[in-house]
Amino acid sequence: MKKLLILTSLIASNLSLNAQSPSKSGYAPVKGIKMYYQVYGEGKPLVLIHGGGSTIETSFGRIIPMLAKHRKVIAVELQAHGRTSDRNSDLSFEQDADDVVGLLKELEIDKSDFFGFSNGGTTTLQIAIRHPEIVNKIVLGSALSKRNGVPAQFWDFMKQANLDNMPQELKDAYTKVAPNPSGLQIMHDRDAKRMLNFRDIPDEKIISIKAPVLIIIGDKDVIIPEHALKIHRLLASSELAIIPGTHGEYIEEITTLKFNTHQASFVIPMIEIFLDKVK
Repeated sequence: MKKLLILTSLIASNLSLNAQSPSKSGYAPVKGIKMYYQVYGEGKPLVLIHGGGSTIETSFGRIIPMLAKHRKVIAVELQAHGRTSDRNSDLSFEQDADDVVGLLKELEIDKSDFFGFSNGGTTTLQIAIRHPEIVNKIVLGSALSKRNGVPAQFWDFMKQANLDNMPQELKDAYTKVAPNPSGLQIMHDRDAKRMLNFRDIPDEKIISIKAPVLIIIGDKDVIIPEHALKIHRLLASSELAIIPGTHGEYIEEITTLKFNTHQASFVIPMIEIFLDKVK
């Protein structure tokens, strides 16, 4: 009976992913790609930037309804991910940053808060570095800025990365929404190559970020606590939260739903308090 109850809870959790429909969605032409976005709610804009290999739903499906109660949430999908088209070039965090800013210009948004998770957190760092004029506040969820910010075995794993060891939940989510499901291999390979070629973001560029920053990781995250602490110490106006759990469990990212911990119930109010603080 206990196993049945757990299974029922997990099924309900998956069915509730992104149950709220966007008030607006579509594609915008951005630097040679058709970039997909969704808009929810009303109020101050908050841009959500998903993790590697992910879609809007897999990274943020559980928390969009919470955030959209008080804000205009703009969720994006990056080059080759989900519904967004590919361009004939490798991925880079710098290009992703420029693409997000290009999309916001198309949507006539001059300034916004940003919440990036995992690779999306690194992209958010690049937005703050390259386009400070568009940034109000940022939330960095499990963001990487240095190669030593993850255990050494992470890089060994990336050398062996292939579709067989990509989480099934992410593969299923891609094929469900992508206009061309055969692009899964391209997305995977571009993500893997970007990580293998990852270069440290210089400290002076991180120090240059003047916007208020909330840094979040899990205590069993891919990102090691020492790395998050170093970013915190480099940023003049930052806060650090280390939440019990794994990579993305604090936002109930799709691969963590099996833990059934509902971390978002206290993490999202914490994020909202940070975003609402007067500078």
